[in-house]
Amino acid sequence: MANAVRFPAEWESQSAILVAWPTADTDWAPRLGEVEDTYIKLVAAITRFQPAVVIVGDDDIEAYAEARLRSNRIDMSRVRFVTAPYDDTWLRDSGPITLRNDDRFTLLDFRFTGWGGKFEASADDQLVRTLDAHKVFAHASRDEIAFALEGGAIETDGAGTLLTTWECLHLRHPDATREELTAKLSGWLHQDRVLWLDHGQLEGDDTDAHIDTLARFAPNDAIVFQACDDASDSHYADLKAMAGEIAALRTSDGKPYRLFPLPWAQPILDNGRRLAASYANFLIINGAVLVPSYGDAADTRAAEVLAQAFPEREIVQVDCRPIIWQNGSLHCLTMQLPEGLLA
Repeated sequence: MANAVRFPAEWESQSAILVAWPTADTDWAPRLGEVEDTYIKLVAAITRFQPAVVIVGDDDIEAYAEARLRSNRIDMSRVRFVTAPYDDTWLRDSGPITLRNDDRFTLLDFRFTGWGGKFEASADDQLVRTLDAHKVFAHASRDEIAFALEGGAIETDGAGTLLTTWECLHLRHPDATREELTAKLSGWLHQDRVLWLDHGQLEGDDTDAHIDTLARFAPNDAIVFQACDDASDSHYADLKAMAGEIAALRTSDGKPYRLFPLPWAQPILDNGRRLAASYANFLIINGAVLVPSYGDAADTRAAEVLAQAFPEREIVQVDCRPIIWQNGSLHCLTMQLPEGLLA
């Protein structure tokens, strides 16, 4: 890229992973115990490799969360608590999208509208401002942008290419053309080009086809994507069409991407409702890739595919079956902070 300002790839060095503790004041309330257990496993996996910043609503929640983590032998020297109000815990979408310029950072503070007005989001919309005011970040300035965009809707290779879905961006901004959206995203995110997918939608996903449930970049011109090989499944035709779109994409050098299709989990139902069990919702951290597991036979195969796509990293499975009840998975819960950003 010619620009000094960059949108780092997720596999670049990180200072921490940002998460928010689930409470009875969030949508997790009916199943809070098992969700807390999943968060403990997530924080345990993260802190094996790097720090975790855990957002809590107040001192009582912090004391409770700290006690739960300590009782599970988490390395508390790698856990930092920050108090801030939040509506929900999907920090991929309400947390900061960070640009880097050498040792300086810009926190892009886009509007968060609760996925197009589906849910209350006033506190989440202020989260980046609040964290910045609490001096969580170092060497950073905040850039407030009056445009609805969620972190789960965009994926970058760190070298000037952005991957996203037309479904999500069009629903958020129905009056904008693809050319207009391409120009806006390229400008704000300092990208040379934007690749659009027109197919790919998972039942149980209320984000309107976030790219991080469908297809993700990996190092050395690779794309890992959620495939479906079950012709009897309702997703088969659309994900097959998406796979064709991905196969037709080219790198900035005009070459095909190296492709890593992920296996398909058997349907997981909750009171008759299909849940979005995507293996593409993995999280890249320093030295490891955390991959969702769902208690399915495909869990092992998904880990094997990611080991091929990320051969230099340890693959760690995290049980996310309790999480998909609320329509998201591992990547949706988290936001990485690039190396040097954490104060």
